[in-house]
Amino acid sequence: MQSLFQILLLLLDILWFFIIAHVIMSWLINFQVLNLHQQLVAQIWYMLNRLLEPIYQPIRRILPTMSGIDLSPLVALVGVYALRIILINNAAVFY
Repeated sequence: MQSLFQILLLLLDILWFFIIAHVIMSWLINFQVLNLHQQLVAQIWYMLNRLLEPIYQPIRRILPTMSGIDLSPLVALVGVYALRIILINNAAVFY
């Protein structure tokens, strides 16, 4: 069971880094540092969107519109961190 606990924490860490990469990449695209006409950039952006949109969509339905500011990645990061805290505090279940 300890292996399952460690795998869950690893998956949450990977999700955390994907969300951070998506946020940073969106800033770089909006400030025209990265160009979506480059094939590698477009593929990475498409992959991150496909992975994270199922997480962002329910959050976007709940959050009010903020005139162009998307807070769903921030809420997702808080959620991932909260899940990590819950898992660590209940680690005795896995041992």
